[in-house]
Amino acid sequence: MSPVSLSEIIAALGGDLHGAPETAIARIGPLASADATTLAFLSNPRYQSQLATTAAACVIVAPAFAEAATQRGAAAGGSAAAIVTPDPYLYFARLTQWWAARVRPQPVARIHPSAVIDPSATLGEGVDIGPLAVIEAGARIGDGARIGPHCVIERNAAVGPGTRLAARVTLGYDCRIGARGIVHGGVVIGADGFGFAPNKGAWEKIEQLGAVVIGDDVEIGANTCIDRGALDDTVIEDGVKLDNQIQIGHNVRIGKHTAMAGCSAIAGSTTIGAHCTIGGAAMIIGHLTLADHVHISMGTAITRSISKPGQYSGVFPFDDNANWEKNAATLRQLHSLRERLRALEKKTNSD
Repeated sequence: MSPVSLSEIIAALGGDLHGAPETAIARIGPLASADATTLAFLSNPRYQSQLATTAAACVIVAPAFAEAATQRGAAAGGSAAAIVTPDPYLYFARLTQWWAARVRPQPVARIHPSAVIDPSATLGEGVDIGPLAVIEAGARIGDGARIGPHCVIERNAAVGPGTRLAARVTLGYDCRIGARGIVHGGVVIGADGFGFAPNKGAWEKIEQLGAVVIGDDVEIGANTCIDRGALDDTVIEDGVKLDNQIQIGHNVRIGKHTAMAGCSAIAGSTTIGAHCTIGGAAMIIGHLTLADHVHISMGTAITRSISKPGQYSGVFPFDDNANWEKNAATLRQLHSLRERLRALEKKTNSD
């Protein structure tokens, strides 16, 4: 992509520009490795020291750092610039979207001749279907949706308008995803839930009769699996963000705008509230309920329901984060406490 001027960026995204509007930007990058054509950002105060030394042409900063950014520009002979905005990280996010739309223009929609599409499937306007994709009977693909190579949309499944499926995504029968979703490669939506009844030392399969219902603006990371419900549906509400390699069990419900990091797992019939965060490799057992605004630290094992918003951590067992940190600090001293106790016992016995 050819360089853009700061004035173009300000026109598109707003912000208070300090510096020359004609400054050319060729890339977005971090402070440490920026050059004279880079637009960088500072949102974490820990990296404030890099502001004075970065070679970036322009830095996105909060009002608290506006003076430092201005002084940096003066020290550079007026060649540096800054965009001042209340939330630099949010501005950066929107900048990446604007930038990506320029450097990754969508190809012209087409249906590849190798795709297999049942005559009873419904395709909206501007649908793009990649090589060797399979669209089964009764499936519905919304306007502007993009179905990647080797995807399988099973019978009566539905993909909402503007949703993008990367390569090798499987959307199981009767399952549906809403508008403007992003589903990365290898995702399986609507596999059977893990349901078996014991029978004389063996296992009898419980057929999974529900589906998966996913709302609008949901992003699902690579190789994540979302199981269909046993009786009712598994439900992922609007705005949920799932990282790579996550397991969502049958009949789970995840509330709006909850985010889950990689390798976390939720067992069946658990309900997660809205605006929650689940750290990487966290584990939540089945048939629990987590309130809205619950935040689970990475690696935490949740074994009981949580009715109070807050941060929770630990595996021995988990607890309110403040209590867990106190217990963890005590645990670090356990060896020395044991040695002191042994010494005291020895002294007592010798007396």
